[in-house]
Amino acid sequence: MASMPIEGKVFVIVGGASLVGSATAAELLDHGAAEVRLFDSFAFGSEEAIAHLRDHPRLKVVRGDVMRMPDLLDAMRGADGALLLAAYMTLSMDRDPWGGLDVNIRGVQNALEAARASGVGKVVFASSNAVYGYGPGVAGDLAEGVPLHSEGAPPAAILYGASKIIGEQLCRHYTHRHGLPHVVLRYSTVYGERQHHRAANALYIIETLEKVRRGEAPEVFGDGSETKHFVYVGDLARANRMAFESAASDVAVNCSGPEPVTTLELVRLVTELAGGGPAPRFVGNEPGKVRLTSGGAFRIPHDKAREVIGWAPKVDMREGIARLIRWKDGGNA
Repeated sequence: MASMPIEGKVFVIVGGASLVGSATAAELLDHGAAEVRLFDSFAFGSEEAIAHLRDHPRLKVVRGDVMRMPDLLDAMRGADGALLLAAYMTLSMDRDPWGGLDVNIRGVQNALEAARASGVGKVVFASSNAVYGYGPGVAGDLAEGVPLHSEGAPPAAILYGASKIIGEQLCRHYTHRHGLPHVVLRYSTVYGERQHHRAANALYIIETLEKVRRGEAPEVFGDGSETKHFVYVGDLARANRMAFESAASDVAVNCSGPEPVTTLELVRLVTELAGGGPAPRFVGNEPGKVRLTSGGAFRIPHDKAREVIGWAPKVDMREGIARLIRWKDGGNA
C-alpha cells in the first residue's frame, strides 16, 4: 500500500517557493503535517509567494538547487513524502532550452535519487497536460494514454511537454526498479492567488486584467474559439494532498478544472469581473512566437483522478478569477 496519512508526517516540496508550492504547503500544514520543507533555488520562486507562510512554526524554507545532489539529500533527510514541482515552464524553456532540459530531466532524476537514498515513502510528480502536445491537431478527449502531438506547435512548448513525459518515465523507473511509490498528476494551467508570470496561458489572464484596468482593449488571438483548460490552485493543492493519502502508485491522472473555456469567453469573464472595460480586439498570431498556446476544441477529462485518488475540482473559472482579482486588489481571497 502506498497510502500516506498527512498528520504527523514530514514533506519536502521541491520548487516550493511557487504558486502551487505555497498553496500545497498550506494544505499539508492544515491537515496536520509535522513539517513542510520548501526547497527552492529562488531562480524562479519568490519570497513573495511564501511570505504568508514564513512565520508558521512547522514550515522550513531550504535554499538549494536540484542540480546539486548534496542539497537534495540534506532536504530529503527524514522526510516521508516529496512533491516534485521544480521545472522550467514554456516561456522559460523558450529563453533557455538547455537549462530547461537540465532542470526538467536531470533535476527530476536527482530528486528521485535523493528520495530513494533517503527512504522517502512516496513521491508525487507535477506533470502537465503538455504531455498531449499542442497545435491545431490537438482535439477531442485528451484522456490518459493519448500520445504527444507536435505538428504546428512552437518548439519550446514541445520541449516542455516532452521533458514532462521523460519525468513521468523516470518516476516509473524508480517505482519499478527501486520500489519508490509515485503518483503523476498532469496539471492543467494553474491560476489563482500569488499568480506567477511563467506560463503562457496563466500569463494571459494577468495580461488581460492589466489591460482592462488600464482602459485598453484586451487582445483575443484568432477568432477567440481556442479551447483553454485551467485549474484553480486551491483545487490542485488538494489534489497533491489526496495523491499522498491515496493507495495509488505507478499511475498518471489529469487534474483539470470543471470546464474548459475559450479565449473569448475568458476575456469577457475577466472584463466583467474587473468591473467592465473596452471590447476585445481580435489579433492574428505571430508565427513561432510562444504566447497563449494554441489548441482546438479539446477536453481534458478528470474522471480517472476521481477513480484513483478521489479528487475532482470544486472551483469554477468565475469564482477562481474573482478570487484572483481580489488578491490582486489587496483584498482577502
